[in-house]
Amino acid sequence: MKLRPTLILAGALLLGSRPAVRAQQAPSPYTTRFGVEAPITAGLLGLSATGLLLVQHKRTITDADLAALDPANIPAIDRFSAGRFSPRAQLVSDGFCYGTLALVPALLAFQPNVHGRYGQVAGLYLETMSSTAALFTLTVGTVYRYRPYLYGPEGGELRHGPVATDSFFGGHTAHTATATFFAAQVFHDFNPDSKAEPYVWGAAAAVPAVVAYFRVRAGKHFLSDNLVGYAVGATVGIMVPRLHRNDTVFDPATVPPQRFLDSAVGVGVGAAVGLTALHFYKRLHSTGVSLGPVQGLNRNGYAYGGVRLVRAL
Repeated sequence: MKLRPTLILAGALLLGSRPAVRAQQAPSPYTTRFGVEAPITAGLLGLSATGLLLVQHKRTITDADLAALDPANIPAIDRFSAGRFSPRAQLVSDGFCYGTLALVPALLAFQPNVHGRYGQVAGLYLETMSSTAALFTLTVGTVYRYRPYLYGPEGGELRHGPVATDSFFGGHTAHTATATFFAAQVFHDFNPDSKAEPYVWGAAAAVPAVVAYFRVRAGKHFLSDNLVGYAVGATVGIMVPRLHRNDTVFDPATVPPQRFLDSAVGVGVGAAVGLTALHFYKRLHSTGVSLGPVQGLNRNGYAYGGVRLVRAL
């Protein structure tokens, strides 16, 4: 999974949280403090950026490496997917994954009991997604595992691309599971004893499973990659909000009336920025542009540092 869209979409949630300011005193099952959550989230985003740099500087696979690949060396549980390749399945998995990341905050904004504390929930969503992003990028940036499609003849230029050894673990599955299980946990906490809970948890479990299926069909990940990604995502999605729960018994009867227009404006702005960023960064990735650090001294003797975009010709 390409993490630039995840980081940008998570950041866009801050825009969506703006309308909840006037209702900040609405009841909530969670306790959060900006002075605590903001540094944690910033640190997680920094770890994600570090992992992204590690990914971009991984060793590129060679023809000799490809020639030495043998499906017999793959664990039996994963061997059935060796050589698979389907751009259509990849497109479907992208749609489910990125669509879920954008849909979850929108649905939560229109959930009546969540509406009054949408700013708090959006902040928790950002922190939760950043946790998974950090775990994923740092892992994929240091672990080399060949993609399943490399064991077959297809893949074209992707066979020597920068993501050819990023099979472990399944990022699409992990991020989708994080979003859906986060939504289910938040729904559970804001709607105690709701009769809809079995359906909410069922949907939360099903969506990342569908993403995992199509990632295997696409030849992007082995089954074990997706099983680990599913476990990581579900654990983070549940545990982050649970770690913020307080001892207050949440009473839905105390929730103030919902203002749908406020939610629509906030979610509309956040979704527009998020989807625009997704489109931009997917195009950026397809052009072979990479991000790298730069530092040095100017002619006046002052040090400078930053990042630069590089495109291979």
